[in-house]
Amino acid sequence: MQRAPRIDNLQYANWSEKIFRQMREGGVDAVHVTIAYHENFRETVLNFEQWNRWFEQYPDLIMKGQWAEDVTRAQDTGRTAIFFGFQNPSPIEDDIGLVEIVHTLGARFMQLTYNNQSLLATGCYEAEDTGITRMGKQVIKEMNRVGLVVDMSHSADRSTIEAADLSDRPIAITHANPYEWAPALRNKKDDVIRAVTENGGMLGFSMYPHHLKDKSDCTLESFCEMIARTAEKFGAEHLGLGSDLCQDQPDSVVEWMRVGRWSKEIDYGEGSAAAPGFPPMPKWFQDNRDFGNIETGLKAVGFSDAEVAGIMGGNWHRFYAENFKPQ
Repeated sequence: MQRAPRIDNLQYANWSEKIFRQMREGGVDAVHVTIAYHENFRETVLNFEQWNRWFEQYPDLIMKGQWAEDVTRAQDTGRTAIFFGFQNPSPIEDDIGLVEIVHTLGARFMQLTYNNQSLLATGCYEAEDTGITRMGKQVIKEMNRVGLVVDMSHSADRSTIEAADLSDRPIAITHANPYEWAPALRNKKDDVIRAVTENGGMLGFSMYPHHLKDKSDCTLESFCEMIARTAEKFGAEHLGLGSDLCQDQPDSVVEWMRVGRWSKEIDYGEGSAAAPGFPPMPKWFQDNRDFGNIETGLKAVGFSDAEVAGIMGGNWHRFYAENFKPQ
C-alpha cells in the first residue's frame, strides 16, 4: 500500500547535489521550488533551463513534477519531484497570455504580489491595501482556467480575502503562519485564513525564523501546538508545510529576494538592520533531513496518524490533483 507522500510546498535553496541527497535522506517526495522572485519572462526561462540541466545531471535523485501523479511516480522510483512556482507575477510581465505559457513550461503556483503593490494586487508591506486590481481579476480567471494556483503568501489582507472569493478554484498561502501565534507582517490573521480555507484552499506552515514565535529559538512543541490550534479552527485537511527553507544561500541572494530592482536601498523586511541575511534555523529543522522531527512532534500534540499524514504531504497531494490541470 502506497504511503502518504511527504511534501514541502516552498523552498528556495542554493541547489546542489548535497541538497538533493538530503531530500532523499529525509524521504521528501515532492518540493515546490521558487524559480522567480523579480525575474521577467526571459530571465525566468533561463531558470527553467537550469533546472532541466539538473534533471539531466541527477536523474536518480530528482525529476520534474507537473501533475499530482508525478508525486506517486517519484515515490515509486525513489526520487523527489520538483514543482515550480513564482513568488511574484513578474514572469508574466503585463501580458495575460503568458499565464498559459508559464503553465505549459511547468509553473504551478504564482504569487500575485511579493510584499509590494503589483499590477495584480497589494503586498503585505504596503500602507494601503486596495485589493485585487482590474488586471488581477482577469489574471485570476486565466490562472483558474489553465491550472496555475493563486498564491497569496506575501499579499495584504484585503487582497488575499478578495482573491479567495474571486477565484473559482481554491487558492493557497504556501508559506506563512497565524498572526496571533507570531505577529509579523507576513503572517496571516484568522479572517484571512478562514477566507482561504472556507473556499477549499491550503495553508502551508513556514519554518522561516522571522515568522516563528521566539524566532530561531522556537521549540518544536510550540510549532506543533500552533498547528494543532489552527486545525481546531480551520480543519486539519486544509493544512500542510511550506518550510521557506533557503539553505546555503549567500546574503546577496537574500538581498535580491527583498530588493530585486525596485529600490536602491537595502530592504531588511522583518530582519534586523544589523543582520540582513537569514537568521539561524531552529535546531529541530536545519534541512530536508529533519522532516521526521515535525512528524514526531505532530503525533506528540495529539494528531491522529491520518491527520499527520495529511499535514506532512497528503493534503498538498490532494490539492495538486484538484488544481494543476486545466478546467
